[in-house]
Amino acid sequence: MGGAVSAGEDNDDLIDNLKEAQYIRTDKVEQAFRAIDRGDYYLDGYRDSAYKDLAWKHGNIHLSAPCIYSEVMEALKLQPGLSFLNLGSGTGYLSTMVGLIIGPFGVNHGVELHKDVVEYAREKLDDFIKNSDSFDKFEFCEPVFVVGNCLEIATDSHLYDRIYCGAGVQKDHENYMKVLLKIGGILVMPIDDQLTQITRTGQSSWDSKNILAVSFAPLVQQGRGDGEKPDTVQLPPVTVRSLQDLSRIYIRRTLRSLAPDDGPGKTTQRVPQKRKRRRCRRRRINTYVFVGNQLIPQMVEKLEEEEERDIGDIEIIKQVNVLRDQIMALPLPESLKAYLLYFREK
Repeated sequence: MGGAVSAGEDNDDLIDNLKEAQYIRTDKVEQAFRAIDRGDYYLDGYRDSAYKDLAWKHGNIHLSAPCIYSEVMEALKLQPGLSFLNLGSGTGYLSTMVGLIIGPFGVNHGVELHKDVVEYAREKLDDFIKNSDSFDKFEFCEPVFVVGNCLEIATDSHLYDRIYCGAGVQKDHENYMKVLLKIGGILVMPIDDQLTQITRTGQSSWDSKNILAVSFAPLVQQGRGDGEKPDTVQLPPVTVRSLQDLSRIYIRRTLRSLAPDDGPGKTTQRVPQKRKRRRCRRRRINTYVFVGNQLIPQMVEKLEEEEERDIGDIEIIKQVNVLRDQIMALPLPESLKAYLLYFREK
């Protein structure tokens, strides 16, 4: 599924195309997509495909097409402080984008069938926290992933404000998904080849709206022998943040609010002009020549050439991490500064 928009050269170019095609329609969704580089979730050697509007799969690792994720993010109507459950959380790409919107007082849980994919998602999450420049620009709700079959969630589990299922849901599992939702909550899932938005309006009432025609692999049902009990999935607990963690959040929030929007942290450098290559090709064409008073058909070769064109200087803006500089300037022990920076090295 995918191919609805043109391929981009990089992540920003892809987002521009999704905006132009009206798959991304709100600022907060756009900011989340720009903050998380889709290419970072691809295996080495496959990154060239990251910015095409196509799904990608390698072994158990899978990413849906960007147009699908865009519609999902918009349909979820995310707000700070909401709880989110991702059923079939995969690489963690979507959960990480959600975490940028729901913020540190939200809940961000994911259930994934394959243990190797959960390990991959945790690695990518750790890399984002430690190395991404975007991390210091947002308040983040870190996803927590567990291994298990999302059709075997414990019956006494808590309910969620927002739920997404990343696999095709059969009709007989529709109600199972719905009851995981709080009243007023939104569930987005593919059912009957339609990406569907379901809003729980009451204890036993829901409104449904089809968003987009899609094709998803169906949910995997856990196989078991005669009399064998299924492995129940225990969702992560919803915990209260410690005073220490709350202090870190509010110190970073205060410093971020004091940072100028266009401060001295920006430096500009010029790069040399880029030129398009000159490409030559020969093409055979039909023409006619006069021999005496007769018109004779003749094949000739024509040399076609594309000229070099200046596309001008490109201005590259490099941004210094102002929040990091502010924290490093505080009169605090180095160990406390490292804690405020989430032990990031840059």
